[in-house]
Amino acid sequence: MSSEYSTQSPVPSTPGGESRKPRVAVVFGGRSSEHGISVVTAGAVLRAIDRTKYDVLPIGITREGRWALTADEPERMAITDRQVPDVEQLAESAEGGVVIPVDPSTREVVYSEPGSVPKALGEVDVVFPMLHGPYGEDGTLQGLLELSGTPYVGSGVLASAVGQDKEYMKRVFTSFGLPVGPYLVIRPREWERDESAARKRIAEFAGEHGWPLFIKPARAGSSIGITKVDSFEDLDEAIEEAQRHDPKILVEALLRGREIECGVLEFEDGPRASVPAEIPPVQSHDFYDFEAKYIDSASGIVPAPLTDEQTAEVQRLAVEAFEAASCEGLVRADFFLTEDGKFVINEINTMPGFTPISMYPRMWQESGVAYQELVDLLIQAALRRSTGLR
Repeated sequence: MSSEYSTQSPVPSTPGGESRKPRVAVVFGGRSSEHGISVVTAGAVLRAIDRTKYDVLPIGITREGRWALTADEPERMAITDRQVPDVEQLAESAEGGVVIPVDPSTREVVYSEPGSVPKALGEVDVVFPMLHGPYGEDGTLQGLLELSGTPYVGSGVLASAVGQDKEYMKRVFTSFGLPVGPYLVIRPREWERDESAARKRIAEFAGEHGWPLFIKPARAGSSIGITKVDSFEDLDEAIEEAQRHDPKILVEALLRGREIECGVLEFEDGPRASVPAEIPPVQSHDFYDFEAKYIDSASGIVPAPLTDEQTAEVQRLAVEAFEAASCEGLVRADFFLTEDGKFVINEINTMPGFTPISMYPRMWQESGVAYQELVDLLIQAALRRSTGLR
C-alpha cells in the first residue's frame, strides 16, 4: 500500500553541510499507570526502526518524571514472568537526566549528571512519543515539543487532550453527530462537595439503563482502573479503584453486542481506515481488561467477520472520529456493534498499543502495511509535518 505514497522528507545535515541520517528520539515510560505498557511498546518500536535509515536515541521517563538516558536494548523491554518492565531498570544512571531544549532555534539534546559537565547528545530531528496515559499521551508532551519546535509522531496538543479525556471525547463526537453510548461523569469537586448527591445520580442512571455499569477513570487507558459493577453494593470499591487513577470518573451503561476496532493511518492524501478487528469475549474475564490484553495476551479476530456494508460503515465512522478530534498520524477507534445492528463509538486512542501483536499493527498488517513499514510511515509523516499552528 505504501508504495503509492512519497516517503521523502527533509534530509538533515551536519554543521559542515554533509547529509546525515535523521535522528529519532523514542520517548517512553512516564508518570501514568500505563508506564510499563509504554516501555513494552517502545521496545517493539526500537526493534522495528530501520537503523540503516535512522539514528536512534532511547529516552525513558521514570515514574517520578525524570528523563533518563537508557540503553538501546529492546530485548529488556518485554513482559517477563507476568511483570511489566520499568524505566528505572533500563536507565544508565540513577541520577542523570536528559534535557530537550525549549528553544526552537536548536534541537541539541543535553545529558547531565550531578557534579559533571553536561554532555551534548546531538540533535534530534523527530520524537516518537510512545507514552500512554496522562503526562504524555494527553497533550502535555506534545505541548513541550511544540515549544521546542521538534516534529513528533502522532496527534497535536488538542487532539491528544481530547483523546485522553473520555468525557470531552464523547462531547466532541456528539457535536459531530457520531453515536455514543449512555454515560455519566462525576467530577472531583462534585464528589468532594456532596458525595450523597453523586451517588444518587449514579443510582438514577442505573435505574434508567440497568446493571451492570462500568466505572472508569476518565483519563486513563489500557483498561486500567475499570470495574464492572453488578449492583449498588459493589459501587464504593469500584469508585475507589477508579479514583486511584483519576479523581474524575466515568460511569457507562452496558452496551450489548460485539466489540469492533478499526485503525486509522494518515497518508499524504489524508486518513485511511484499516480492515476492522473484533475482540471476542475472553474466557475467565468479565470484559477486555488489562490482564486479558497484556498478561494473558487475548487475541482479536483480524479481519472482523463483518458484512461488506458493516466494514464500510465502521471504516467511515473511524475516519470521521479521526477528523472530528483533529487527529494526526494514527488512531485506533473502538466501537460496539449493538444487537440492533448499529455501530456506537466507545473511544479513540491517539497512541494505541503498538507491539507487533497489538490490534492496531495487526489491522494494518492485514491491510497491506507490515509493522516495520508502519513505523517508517509514521516517522516520515512526522518529519514532513511542521510544528505550530497547522
